[in-house]
Amino acid sequence: MKTIAVIVAMLLGTLMHGQIEKTGNISASVINVSGTEGNVKFGLYSVETFMKAEPNFSAIGKIIEGKANVTFKNVPEGTYAVLVMHDKNDNNQMDFDSNGMPLESYGSSGNSISYGPPVWDESKFNFDGDELAIEIQF
Repeated sequence: MKTIAVIVAMLLGTLMHGQIEKTGNISASVINVSGTEGNVKFGLYSVETFMKAEPNFSAIGKIIEGKANVTFKNVPEGTYAVLVMHDKNDNNQMDFDSNGMPLESYGSSGNSISYGPPVWDESKFNFDGDELAIEIQF
């Protein structure tokens, strides 16, 4: 009987100390897309991938009445940032003019208005693994 009690206690202790990763959905939308050509590319980034690598999650939103929406599903809790780009010509890259200025609209989850690339500290948000909706403006 003692053996069974010890095994049950060890099992309960393991379950209580082990962490179950909580996941949820993040809905992201751009509300001011100008034009109907192309689509809007969304990327969900961690600090390790932000502006350095492929996003942790990605999705493409169709433009309908000036808006584009996507949902990233089963996202683990953590700190993230969303980057978006209106890929007008569907070439899967940001296009620039000869002066280095972007020819396509872009934005980030921080909605900070700046001349230059998005910044992690202004774009990041904490996700608790539940449900979250983010609205982004170009």
